[in-house]
Amino acid sequence: MSDAGGRPAGRADRSAAPRPESGPLEQTMPWVPEDDPILRQLRAWRDDLATREPDASESSPAEHSGDSTESAPRTDAPNLAYSAVSAPADYTPPTPVVPVTPPAQARPRRARHAAWNVMSAAPPAPIESAAELRLANERTVAFPSIDPTALDVARDVPNAIVATNLKKTFGDFTAVHDVSFEVPKGTIVAILGPNGAGKTTTVNMLCTLLAPDGGSATVAGHDVVDDPSGVRSSIMLTGQFAALDESLTGRENLILFGRLLGLPKKKAQVRADELLEEFSLTEASGRRVGQYSGGMRRRIDIACGLVTAPEVVFLDEPTTGLDPRSRQDVWTLVEQLRDSGVTILLTTQYLEEADMLSDNIVVIDKGRVIAEGTSDELKAETGAAYCEVTPAHPAYLPRLRARLRDLIGPTDVDDSDLDERTVSVPAPNGPETLAEVMRRTEAAKIPLADIALRRPSLDEVFLALTAKSGDDER
Repeated sequence: MSDAGGRPAGRADRSAAPRPESGPLEQTMPWVPEDDPILRQLRAWRDDLATREPDASESSPAEHSGDSTESAPRTDAPNLAYSAVSAPADYTPPTPVVPVTPPAQARPRRARHAAWNVMSAAPPAPIESAAELRLANERTVAFPSIDPTALDVARDVPNAIVATNLKKTFGDFTAVHDVSFEVPKGTIVAILGPNGAGKTTTVNMLCTLLAPDGGSATVAGHDVVDDPSGVRSSIMLTGQFAALDESLTGRENLILFGRLLGLPKKKAQVRADELLEEFSLTEASGRRVGQYSGGMRRRIDIACGLVTAPEVVFLDEPTTGLDPRSRQDVWTLVEQLRDSGVTILLTTQYLEEADMLSDNIVVIDKGRVIAEGTSDELKAETGAAYCEVTPAHPAYLPRLRARLRDLIGPTDVDDSDLDERTVSVPAPNGPETLAEVMRRTEAAKIPLADIALRRPSLDEVFLALTAKSGDDER
């Protein structure tokens, strides 16, 4: 049924019924049906808060003083009077259920003795049982221990080259006199010496290009006099100048060397492509060698000697005339050969080259071996380390020398001499001497521009050894 306005009769009756008086907030809110469940819940919470007795902590000061017997109205309760409809008298609001997740159970920890508590200032409890002793002695090993003896070079490595009392004369001139040394397999040995010292002559005798006039030598197990063909089949020689056909391409030179060394044509071509890839010369393989740079020529020259994988490689001043970049490339190739197990005998005039590459150094002067050992051993024999101290101003030099007099020792330098801008202090104890110099200069209030601990360079070693050799000869 509908009323005159076309509205349902029930709705019209409800809208026509008188509504209780309400507050200003209720007048602004939309009409909510009486049977709305959310409204009933809110009313129940409002009534529950309104009828709840206040706690002692929330009571007014008047209740504590006894001035009033009535409880003060609650001011902190929210104003929920947004409807004039009352909740049923018998309605009891449900108690909300909040799910509680039980805490995760802690993992049981192993018992540790009190000695493990390194952060505690109190002394640990005494060990009273065998179990406590075992726990106290337990330790954690992060990495396996390294046996220092395992780092030493094996002493039973066979020698690839053995030279004993080699001698070579040209008429009345003795180029090599009583040269002896050994080269273990898989190592790099550098032969140092000034021009005319006999380095190249020694290499030529080991390569069977020259017959020795005295002494003996074996290379890769073959005697240089009795079995020269066996020596030649086991070695590769790179001279001071590239032995290449400049009219051929790089690939054609490699194939030519392979054919000369007895490889079939197909295998020589395959080996040539492998070496071009290994020496980073693939892009230049089709160009004539006459158009190569100095570094590329040296690389293709070394590659030609590796066609048949030799056991021993002789490099006679391989980086002479090369720029620093090309020299570095050759050094990288030499290190790769050593890592692959090839034995290398290197002659050079560049002391930096010998210091960087060699495992052992043989110094030859005037056809004789005057020193042999590692780079560090030669430096230690020539002279100990020293501290080089530079004051901030030359005016501090007299005070600095006076302060370090007992460390410097006797010297010909006058304390008043200001031409020498640095003071050299022998440092037999290395860092300890450096620390002592720094302590003294700081105590004396001497400002420093620089201080460094230095060791003799291989250049200084070479000059000292050759100078001593000249003095002995005279």
